[in-house]
Amino acid sequence: MSLKILLAPSETKKSGGDIAFSVENLLFSQLTQTRKELIENYDNIVTSFDEKQLSSFFGLKKQSDIAFYSQKISYSQGLKAIERYSGVAFDYLDYKRLNDEQKAHIDERVIIFSNIFGFLRADDIICDYRVKQGSDIGDFSPQKLYHSNAYLLDEYLQNDEILDLRAGYYDKFYKPNKRFTTLKFLKEGKVVSHWAKAYRGIISRMIALHKIDSIEALISLNIDGLSLIEIVEKKNIQEIVYEVETK
Repeated sequence: MSLKILLAPSETKKSGGDIAFSVENLLFSQLTQTRKELIENYDNIVTSFDEKQLSSFFGLKKQSDIAFYSQKISYSQGLKAIERYSGVAFDYLDYKRLNDEQKAHIDERVIIFSNIFGFLRADDIICDYRVKQGSDIGDFSPQKLYHSNAYLLDEYLQNDEILDLRAGYYDKFYKPNKRFTTLKFLKEGKVVSHWAKAYRGIISRMIALHKIDSIEALISLNIDGLSLIEIVEKKNIQEIVYEVETK
């Protein structure tokens, strides 16, 4: 048994890459055809929509940003998924500054939920793309497609502990069918929302640095700037509640 960490993606991404992307090599080969159909629909959208439609699809306003993403999926420029995403949680995880052993700890334990590729391991190689959260891709709703294949992830995680660090939206893709753990962050008694992403990244980094591989070990870990104040049990959910220390 090991600890698996569920992470939401970010709409912002690092461009480029020097590893060939192949959809056949992503986690769960059973989803290859679904992914190919989504890619085909994505390519049709970026080459046929006008600027206003693309602005909505991408969730972008600047003309230069829209133009940058108005191209078909590239099979030549790939990066690890954990390096491709560049949102707040990923910034604070700071994967590039981990050593090789720490990177491997993340690669083997983190599952990321892509709005086009679905369930990904941290070290799956993916191309650059842009889809606004909640956007359909042609006639397809990614969250519905992947939710219908959630059994694959249930089987994959059946012998593992699960730390779910995703935003609630991604329950539409997958919700564990067994006991799992979430985190809550409070500051002066109030729930931290915006900065919760940063703390999720910080804790993911601490898991790598200290080679944490169980919820018990995570609970015992001292994390600078956070104080564990309680553990709440809700049906099959264990919620670890931290107080953000005021400096």
